[in-house]
Amino acid sequence: MTDIPKAAPGSRTEIVTATWRDLNAVREIESQSFDLDAWPLIDIIGVLTLPNVIRLKAVADGKIIGFIAVDIRRSQGVAWIATIAVHPDHRRKGIGGKLLEEAEAQSDLARMRLTVRRSNRPAINLYHNFGYREVDIWPRYYKGGEDGIVMEKKLVG
Repeated sequence: MTDIPKAAPGSRTEIVTATWRDLNAVREIESQSFDLDAWPLIDIIGVLTLPNVIRLKAVADGKIIGFIAVDIRRSQGVAWIATIAVHPDHRRKGIGGKLLEEAEAQSDLARMRLTVRRSNRPAINLYHNFGYREVDIWPRYYKGGEDGIVMEKKLVG
């Protein structure tokens, strides 16, 4: 993976590889982004350190404002977006889209998938705009019993 800075439109946001040193910032973004579903510390440590994970951060003015982790599952031929979050103060500025685009560019698999809460219309709209389509429903997947919508995009190699 290369750390080629990519700026979001109209901003000075760079998309670069995240490391274990970003643990506290990623944990903060997770907790501010997901009321019920914020990852526990051990899961964040995992995506920041385990092999076969694409981990990217969006940085603006020296501060991490977004994060994506993608689990590369070669045996299944699919890359799973494990988490994607943008700090609430920086949403609707194209940062989530830039994280998605760079993660897709770094994946060498034919498909990328993710799961999203049925009620998360802004995220679902973002994924639709980037070519993701609903392929399955996981009943009562999320805390509180809400269904998860599985979305997939076929990536061009």
